[in-house]
Amino acid sequence: MAPTTPSAEAVRGALLGVIDPELGDNVVDLGMVRGTTIDGGQVDVEIALTTAGCPLRAQLTKDIKLRVGSVPGVDDVKVRMGEMTGDEKKALMARARWKIRDNAPETDIPPTARVVAIASGKGGVGKSSITANLAATLAARGLTVGVLDADIGGYSIPRMLGVETEKLAASEDKKILPIEKKVGTGLLKVVSMGAMQGAEEDEAIMWRGFMLNRAVQHFLEDVRWGGGDLDYLLIDMPPGTSDVQMGLARMLPRTEMLIVTTPALAAQKVAARAADMARKGYLRVAGVIENMSAFTCEHGTSYPLFGEGGGARLADQIGAPLLGSIPLDPAVALGGDEGAPAALAADGPVAEAFAALAERIVTEAIPLVEMKDCTARLLDQVEAALGPTGA
Repeated sequence: MAPTTPSAEAVRGALLGVIDPELGDNVVDLGMVRGTTIDGGQVDVEIALTTAGCPLRAQLTKDIKLRVGSVPGVDDVKVRMGEMTGDEKKALMARARWKIRDNAPETDIPPTARVVAIASGKGGVGKSSITANLAATLAARGLTVGVLDADIGGYSIPRMLGVETEKLAASEDKKILPIEKKVGTGLLKVVSMGAMQGAEEDEAIMWRGFMLNRAVQHFLEDVRWGGGDLDYLLIDMPPGTSDVQMGLARMLPRTEMLIVTTPALAAQKVAARAADMARKGYLRVAGVIENMSAFTCEHGTSYPLFGEGGGARLADQIGAPLLGSIPLDPAVALGGDEGAPAALAADGPVAEAFAALAERIVTEAIPLVEMKDCTARLLDQVEAALGPTGA
C-alpha cells in the first residue's frame, strides 16, 4: 500500500489545536503560522513569535511536533521559528484584544491546563478506573487535577474517588463548584452528574444525544475550575464515537486523547475507531493505555487472561505510543468500590504501573506548560506599549 500524503487541511486542523498559553488562542487564528510545506511525509512549519527570545518557543515547538506529527502520513515535522514584524504584532494584539472584549473565554479552564480525554471504543475495558487512578496519581505528584465525568448515563467517578456522598454546590455568581479532595500535596476537583443535587446512584438517566452533549457543555462552561491553578483536566468519556465525542472536539479543540484498550483483539479493533474519530475531529491521539494486561498470582506466575499484545498492536496501527500497561489486579476493583484508588498504595504492581504511566504523560506525552516571562505575557503591558488604538 502506497504511503498516505498528509493533506494541507489536516495539517491546518492539527495546528488549530496548538494554543499559545500566553494569549489563550490557537497559533493559526493568531496569525503566527507563516506557512507550511508538505513534501511526502515531511512537514515544515514556519512560526512567527512576538519576540525571537520568547521562552515559550520550546513549548510551542513541542506542541506543534506532537500535534502535526499525529496526522496520518506525517513522518517528520520540522519547525522554524522567526520573529514578527511590527505590523504582525499589531494584528496579533488586535486579535487578542477582540477575543478578550467580545469573545471572552467560555470556560474557566486556563490555556495552560492540559485537557486529556480518556476514551475507548467500547465499554468494559476499565476506562473509568484508568481515569480515577491516573488522576489520583497525578495529584499525588503535587498537581491540581480536574476530573470531568462525561459518561453522563454511566457515571462511576464519584464512587471511585471516594466522593460519592458529596454534592456539587454553586458560587455566588451561580457557577458550579467542583468537589475538592486533597491527595498528598495535590488536589482533585471532581464534577459528575452523580454529584448533582437529587441524583441517585441507582437511578437511570434516560437522555437523548443532544441532552447528553448539552450536559457536557454545561460542565465545561459553568464550572469554576479554578483558573490558572489547574494543571490537568481529565475527561472520562462515554464509550463509542457519538455525540459527546464530536461535541468535545468542537468545544475544546486543544484536547488530547488517550485511548484505552485491553489485550484482546476485539477490543483493539474497536478502540481503533475511537482514534479515528479523534483524528477526524483534529484531536491529537497522545497515546494508548493497555488495561488488564495480565494477572500475576501469589507465586509470581503471570496469566494473560484477556490475551496478549492488544495495546502494542493498537499503538502500531494508529501510530501512537503505548504509554503503559496496567496489570489485571483485584486491588483495582476493590479500590474503586471503596473510593481508595489502588494507584495510591505504598507499593505493588498497580501503583508502580500508574506511577510509570503518569511519569511518561507529564514528561513526554502531554507535558505541563512551563510559564515564564514573555513579551506577550500580559496584555495590559502590551496595550500600554501600543497605545489605546494599537498604533
